[in-house]
Amino acid sequence: MASVLGMLEEREAAARVRVEGLREEAARLAEVLEAAEIELDRRVIAREELVEALALSAAESAVAEAEGETAPAPVPGSIVPPWRDGLPVTALTPDYQRLLGVLEERRSAGKGPVKAKEIAVEVGLGATQAKVEGVRSKARRLAERGWLVQEASGMFSAGRRPVAVPGAGPSA
Repeated sequence: MASVLGMLEEREAAARVRVEGLREEAARLAEVLEAAEIELDRRVIAREELVEALALSAAESAVAEAEGETAPAPVPGSIVPPWRDGLPVTALTPDYQRLLGVLEERRSAGKGPVKAKEIAVEVGLGATQAKVEGVRSKARRLAERGWLVQEASGMFSAGRRPVAVPGAGPSA
């Protein structure tokens, strides 16, 4: 009978070791879970703050437009408003203003349309593919909103044209 008792004690010791190992793993996972929950909370709060700030900004823009103000101060990362008579370039963020400045200087110097790569170099970003694509994206956005002209060849030049604004009704 002593050998059966010895076997049971060995099994009990092995089970005890396994339980301790699982407790340690559970504690480690609880810490990982807590860190993940904290990160999730931060992301939810950030999204809620952004939604609130955007709603407030939209409300302020609507009030300012109703009161006759021409251009709200640009907010980094803000959208490009459609061009219309009387809307100053300062309605755009500094990055967009620099792009327009390069194209205006070229037009003043009698030069024609330019590729996004040349614009990127002229504003000091260099000619890396990532920077050129960023400039191309911004230039296209400006062209879509009437701030500049995009040629059929994909080149850009200075020029303004009114664009239709959905929900704005007929223009006067």
